[in-house]
Amino acid sequence: MKTDTRLSELNTWLASLASKWSIDLNSIKPASSDASFRRYFRVLGDKSAQNSSFIIMDAPPVSEDTRPFIQIAKLLGDAGAQVPTVLEADVAQGFLLLSDLGNETYLSALTPSTAPKLYRDASEALIKIQLIPNQGQLPEYDQALLTRELDLFPDWYLNKHLQIELNEVEKQDLSKVFRLILENNLAQPQVLVHRDYHSRNLMVTPHHNPGILDFQDAVFGPITYDLASLFRDAYIEWEEPEQMDWVIRYWEMARKAGLPVQNEFGDFYRDFEWMGLQRHLKVLGIFARLYHRDGKDGYLKDMPLVFKYTRKVAERYISLKPLVRLLDKVEGIQRPDGLTF
Repeated sequence: MKTDTRLSELNTWLASLASKWSIDLNSIKPASSDASFRRYFRVLGDKSAQNSSFIIMDAPPVSEDTRPFIQIAKLLGDAGAQVPTVLEADVAQGFLLLSDLGNETYLSALTPSTAPKLYRDASEALIKIQLIPNQGQLPEYDQALLTRELDLFPDWYLNKHLQIELNEVEKQDLSKVFRLILENNLAQPQVLVHRDYHSRNLMVTPHHNPGILDFQDAVFGPITYDLASLFRDAYIEWEEPEQMDWVIRYWEMARKAGLPVQNEFGDFYRDFEWMGLQRHLKVLGIFARLYHRDGKDGYLKDMPLVFKYTRKVAERYISLKPLVRLLDKVEGIQRPDGLTF
């Protein structure tokens, strides 16, 4: 049986902190994992103390860097968002001791009756994050990064996952679509972007809901990005009238807060859709890469919903017809000549 040397090192590090934080070293157990090389464990503390449990992040330094997490946790916390408090850090080994925001995710708690309140809380927290000024402390969500993400769609989803080779005309069509998407995305007002603001990274908490996780890849970029992550979530689906209602409520709150949203909701909703399209094309590529490169098959079941989002937006805008033709090819749909949808 393969020895988990990281876990042994983690236990040694925890032992050095046990008396300070009243940690029960025998209580460590897995808390969650994510799509990166990070792992999370939960360990119990003194039940009578404020910290009755803790989360430990295991981020191997060869593949992960804990410093962005520490930096952005402070940035978001100072803005009034609820994030884990970094209690102890060993950057060299890649270990963090964090406050515990519980184990009830939005994904587990969302129902038609709970959704309005939970999403209102998430929108209010998002606005706090978006009001953080850009002082050069985070990377820009620039054309190069957005393009690299879009390229995951043909490279990993079409080619590697579906074994579809594009001909030259299809490559040119996809390139044109990508240019249109990027043109929209880059024209949007820029704010702090979490990049994975969705139901698996939001925790239901009794105070200052929600607790926000997995923010270490934050950048400054398009204002609708996190909104698309939230309401066109890869892991839970809502009918479009509900999505639109929640987006309208966010838009109204954002205007009152002074965020640079579009003056007309129709223009804002179009930006929301086109930003969501960039994200969903990327996510299809990421889920395929997680399976083929990293051996993680848990995301394959979420691909159909992401594909559904992608097709719905592509069919709504005439300039995206070339993408519809490509999606038809993926699904084996034959249409009469000249008819795209």
